[in-house]
Amino acid sequence: QVQLVESGGGSVQAGGSLRLSCAASLPPYRIFYVAWFRQAPGKEREGVAAIITRGTLPYYADSVRGRFTISQDNAGKTLYLQMNSLKPEDTAMYYCAASTSLRAGLGRSEYNYWGQGTQVTVSS
Repeated sequence: QVQLVESGGGSVQAGGSLRLSCAASLPPYRIFYVAWFRQAPGKEREGVAAIITRGTLPYYADSVRGRFTISQDNAGKTLYLQMNSLKPEDTAMYYCAASTSLRAGLGRSEYNYWGQGTQVTVSS
C-alpha cells in the first residue's frame, strides 16, 4: 500500500526557512520520481521540485530554484524539501507525490500518488 505523509509545515516570516519531510511507504521497483507540489488558494497545483528515486538529478521550478533543495534519505523512505529565503508568494499547501512514469519530472498529471499536504504560510 502506498502512503505519503507530509510534515514540517508552519508559519514563518519572509526570509525565513522551513524543512518539509515526507515519510514514504512505496514499492521501490515501481516508483521512478518523487516530488513536491504546492497549491495556493485559487491557483492550480504546481510542481516545485522533483527527483529521480535513488538518483541525484533534481528538477526545480524557476520560482524556487536557488532557494529550495529537494533530497531523499539513502533508504528512499523520506523525502525532504529545504526551503530558504521564503517569500509571501511561497504560501501554499505543499504536497508530496510519487510517480510510476519514467518521464514525470514536474508534470502534475504524471503523478499517481499524493499525500494529504502540509500548510506553509509566509508573512511579510
